[in-house]
Amino acid sequence: MKFGGDSAALVDVYSAHVAWLHEAYDHVLSSCALDAIVIHSGSLKRRTEFDDQDWPLRPTPHFMHWLAWPEPECALVIEPGRRARLARLAQESFWEAPVTAESEHFWPLFDVEIASSHEALRAMLPKTRVGFVGENVARGEQWGMPRESCNAPTLLSALDALRTKKTPYEVMCLAEANRRAALGHDTLRGAFEAGDASELELHLLYLRATSQDDPETPYKNIVALGEHAATLHHVGYQKTQSGGASLLVDAGATCLGYASDVTRTWVKNKSESARVFQGLIERMEQMQKELVLAIETGSRYEALHERSHHGVAEILRDAGIVKASADEIDGQGISRAFYPHGLGHSLGLQCHDVGCALSKPKANNPFLRNTSIIESGQVFTIEPGLYFIPALLEPLRGKVDIDWTLIEALRPFGGIRIEDDVFVSERGVRNLTREVLPLGGGAV
Repeated sequence: MKFGGDSAALVDVYSAHVAWLHEAYDHVLSSCALDAIVIHSGSLKRRTEFDDQDWPLRPTPHFMHWLAWPEPECALVIEPGRRARLARLAQESFWEAPVTAESEHFWPLFDVEIASSHEALRAMLPKTRVGFVGENVARGEQWGMPRESCNAPTLLSALDALRTKKTPYEVMCLAEANRRAALGHDTLRGAFEAGDASELELHLLYLRATSQDDPETPYKNIVALGEHAATLHHVGYQKTQSGGASLLVDAGATCLGYASDVTRTWVKNKSESARVFQGLIERMEQMQKELVLAIETGSRYEALHERSHHGVAEILRDAGIVKASADEIDGQGISRAFYPHGLGHSLGLQCHDVGCALSKPKANNPFLRNTSIIESGQVFTIEPGLYFIPALLEPLRGKVDIDWTLIEALRPFGGIRIEDDVFVSERGVRNLTREVLPLGGGAV
């Protein structure tokens, strides 16, 4: 898909991004007592050991931090005081076409060398005090790096820390990834309103609208009609028309390796239970927006997560689902049965990106993936949920005053999740998702 922003601006911010990386890597090299860092782009993986088909390459994120080039068996060499070098292995297979880059903006900033074999590529690499980064450690050893220098924890930790705060180039890519995802969400909302497409049909329609092949998406699209929305990562698409009265779509897109992660929930049908469910979506939409407005640098993300639980508790109380005060619903952990996951996670080159989960969450927040102090430069998701999951609700029967008749009426709708991607800057919070997809959910 064509980049939707200003291409000239992309070149400018990318040049600044690479200059920043060089300076940052110089500090890492010094602190780790290294003369060079070699980052492997990755090796193709077999789909099964009983066949000869490979999965499409998911490049090493540290490699993509420098350049969006999805070619296997490349070595990116970073040394102090010189331009980054890209050593490529000659690709001569007639089974596969050579990879193509989404954009060519990065080539002028790298010295490129072509090796005829792994032995020739090894000869191009530095020989002493080299740190290797890559999933295929055996390749690092083949290229002459001792195992103890491959993915050393201190080196990985230092490089992961560089990815916690996003540069203007990265924010531009993340914003474009959101724009692409919005095309898919808008298309699926219209298709859901217009007819009875199956989950598989909706999934394929999303891929078409976002111009992505399945492996290009940042994660497997979650397309859930009706009660399937109660399965948080529902990817076993129903292939026949279901007539479901609700639709939850958790799907993103990529731009130059950077991911968006967006969720919307919609309901149709004019039944009384559908109107109640619509009211829940509207309340969740309101609360989600309030959480985004409450983001402050210097505060703990986990505190925002706990605030979201109190918000869900208020919604459960006001809807008459749980007959208790919001403080009781929250304090006694009842809201955890309706909202079991974390409020969000860091976002970047990985959907669940690095750098914001360095400490463990509190015991009652076991699935929270962001425990950081909120700082300028971070990008993360805000995605509260409310679900009707029988396996989590049934243990409350007889212990909590719940309107089980209402639960049964709402269970066919599955649940609600509304998710935006936000960038925290010194000037405030920029909602990358709402810029292109204003509505978080509701009736169609």
